Amino acid sequence: MTSIPTSHADLLEAEVATLATIGPDGRPQCSAIWFLRDESGVATSLSSARQKTKNLLVNPACCLFILDRANPQRYLELRGDAELEPDEDYAYADRLGAKYGFDLRVLDGPGVVRYVARFRPVRVNAIDLSA
Repeated sequence: MTSIPTSHADLLEAEVATLATIGPDGRPQCSAIWFLRDESGVATSLSSARQKTKNLLVNPACCLFILDRANPQRYLELRGDAELEPDEDYAYADRLGAKYGFDLRVLDGPGVVRYVARFRPVRVNAIDLSA
C-alpha cells in the first residue's frame, strides 16, 4: 500500500469519508461512508443493494476523500482500487459497527450480501493549504 504521510495519518480516525466510484454511465458517484483503519490499511463495509457496491464490483477504481472538519484546508485523498470480498459472517461489519455504535444488519434485507471493501491506493495526496 502507498503510505500515508504522518502529517495526515490522524485523518484516518475521522468519522466520515467520501467515496467516489464510477457509475454505469461513466460518471462519478459520491457517497459518504463510515470506515476503519486496520492492519491492512483502510476499509469499509458495503451492502450489495447499494449503487457504490455495484459500481465497485464492475470497476474497482475509486477515490476516498477525507476532509479535516477542524481545518477544511486540509485533506487526504486516496486514489486507487477497492478489493471486495464477501463478509458472510458480518465479522468486519461488526467491527465497523462497533466504531459507530450501530448494527449494520438492520440495513440489510433478504438476499443482500455484505462486502468488506479494502482500499488499495496507488496515489496519496495529503494536502494542507493552511501550511
